[in-house]
Amino acid sequence: MPAAPPVMSWPEFQRLRPDLAEAGRTLLYQFGVGLAFLATVRPDGGPRLHPMCPLLTGDALVGFLHPSPKRQDLHRDGRYALHCFPADDNEDAFMVSGRAVAVADPARREAAMAQFLAERRLEAPPPGFETDELFEFRLERCLWTQTSGHGDWNPRHTVWRVADGSGRYHRPHGL
Repeated sequence: MPAAPPVMSWPEFQRLRPDLAEAGRTLLYQFGVGLAFLATVRPDGGPRLHPMCPLLTGDALVGFLHPSPKRQDLHRDGRYALHCFPADDNEDAFMVSGRAVAVADPARREAAMAQFLAERRLEAPPPGFETDELFEFRLERCLWTQTSGHGDWNPRHTVWRVADGSGRYHRPHGL
């Protein structure tokens, strides 16, 4: 089996590509809280896609996951892709992929939970939150698409990979 490709944390990515990290934060948080679609790999190799609420904390891109097949997918095969929700007024998009790992550190869980509650102006966790597990989403690659609005025939795509540190501009069909 080939070695897993290299991955990095969100802060490492932010130091190397602040432009992409800021675009990601803006698009993931465009509705006030983090909203994205999380794709995982089912046991049969097929994709599984569900909405989720990512958090950009001071030290990572993380998310709480309920007990579910999606969570089982990440324990079994940590590969993921995370894509922002569609914007209302354009076709801009942000996607990262890589490997997710469960976070066992109670202090990191408490800090992420405090941020989750603060972002939603909640005083207490929602029912069942204690069974949610925190995962860190480490990055292997990123795609940022910029458009001039809906129906843009010439979107600008920036593709970045941790393996080569690239940040190349690609024409729409160059992905």
